[in-house]
Amino acid sequence: MNKLYYVCKYTPIELLEALGADCANLNEMPEGFECADQIAHPNICGFGKAVIEQVMSGQVKELVLVNCCDTIRSVYDILAESGKLDFLYMLDMLRSTGECSRERTVAQLHGLAKAYSEYRGTTFDREAFFKAFRPNPKCKGPYISILGARMGAELYDMVQKCMPYPVENDSCVNNRSVGEMLPPEDADFDGLMEWYAAELLRQLPCMRMMDNTGRRQLYNNPNLKGIIYHTVKFCDFYSFEYAQVKRDATVPLLKIESDYTLQSSGQLLTRLQAFAESIAVDWQEGTEKKMGKGYFAGIDSGSTSTDVVILDKDKNIVTGIILPTGAGAAAGAERALEEALQDAGLERGDIDAMVTTGYGRTAISEGDRSITEITCHAKGAHFLDPSVRTVIDIGGQDSKVIRLDENGAVVNFVMNDKCAAGTGRFLEMMARTMEMSLDEMSKAGLKYKEDITISSMCTVFAESEVVSLIAQNKATDDIVHGLNKAVASKTAALAKRVGGEERYMMTGGVSKNQSLVKTLEEKLGTTLVVNDKAQLCGALGAALFAMDMVERA
Repeated sequence: MNKLYYVCKYTPIELLEALGADCANLNEMPEGFECADQIAHPNICGFGKAVIEQVMSGQVKELVLVNCCDTIRSVYDILAESGKLDFLYMLDMLRSTGECSRERTVAQLHGLAKAYSEYRGTTFDREAFFKAFRPNPKCKGPYISILGARMGAELYDMVQKCMPYPVENDSCVNNRSVGEMLPPEDADFDGLMEWYAAELLRQLPCMRMMDNTGRRQLYNNPNLKGIIYHTVKFCDFYSFEYAQVKRDATVPLLKIESDYTLQSSGQLLTRLQAFAESIAVDWQEGTEKKMGKGYFAGIDSGSTSTDVVILDKDKNIVTGIILPTGAGAAAGAERALEEALQDAGLERGDIDAMVTTGYGRTAISEGDRSITEITCHAKGAHFLDPSVRTVIDIGGQDSKVIRLDENGAVVNFVMNDKCAAGTGRFLEMMARTMEMSLDEMSKAGLKYKEDITISSMCTVFAESEVVSLIAQNKATDDIVHGLNKAVASKTAALAKRVGGEERYMMTGGVSKNQSLVKTLEEKLGTTLVVNDKAQLCGALGAALFAMDMVERA
């Protein structure tokens, strides 16, 4: 028997099961939108495209939609025209709990019951109706809550694996609460539908309901330890609520956005792991290893370079190595570690503990623990200068701004990881276009004369702009300053979002870019601390965490 899929918590699941349906939440994230992109408007949300993709691929044959937004209306029209479904029905969503809404919902329930019973050749089963009301168990102890727009099953599984506490999915369709008090069993069908309509409408409200104030109870639970607020690209409803949650919630908060594909979920892993590290009480405590020779290593596997730091038991840097990552993270880490050991006159067995970080950290099997670059850069920056409260790292494939407390713990962070805009890769591509080395580019722009503005941060479009400026015989210093200004503006915006405060430190390889540092200082209106160990900051933090793992003799 085909499953009947639904997408909204206002779907009358119990009624459908009483008519013989096997109901399931349509919540999988496809690899991409190959089919949907051919037949749907490019700006409908990723979830709408995911629904189209699964229907067009033949995975779904029965579907009930609720017209909660313009995307679902468009999806219904597309699927109705496609002829791919054996059963397709759309219910009107009434946005209030008033008498007129209840009456209209009762009529909707009758219409759906008639249509599905005719399709299946079944009749309403009272016993099955009552059995269909199942409790929605909640976490009893400390937990993390997912709020906002619906989250794909694969991304939810990733969140569960990352978090130090149980995860409660309170997003969209998952916070359904219908039938907590059942009606008299002797009520006739019309009476049951009147009661049922009221139950559907007075659930914990969706953001699309006219009165959604009841949602505040989602983040006022004393057992709540953190919130992950999820939005879907091109969906504005839950973006509005995020501002309110950010203002009112008293627990750590992380906002993430997905386009509802599996590709997007991979980009979010670092954010989720860093958030987990910031709220866990005991993840870095514990003495897993005994003190041996008294040396500790940190490996920062970045997209451009792999950095290794070895510390002795007194936290002195024995050696720091920076090598190009090359084709593979694991091979690059092995080469860098080998060179670091050789430089320090040590062997692998002399290292008591080793921690890996960076985008390639999970590919390195040598390490004793893997920690995100967010947490490691915070640790390293605090070690280099305890007065620092905001860390800026413009990496090869993403940019990060991290706010610290007086102990060096992560208070908040933001990342730009959607594309190469504003990253080291962006600067590398622009240097190649201008036929300059990165070292040459780092000194250019200091003595600019014309204040050029690069209008696009997209690497492809910015490259076209640079080519055009070269053709106009614009001075190299002026073009480079325009590029630096674009990167600095984007980075300063991230700093503002995270609530950056004095003092600021810049870490990573881009901190060597003198002209960019100067432009960024102008945008921030402050002086950046640039330590001579700035590029090793992530590896340094990892080595410090490795030291924390070892029990002192």
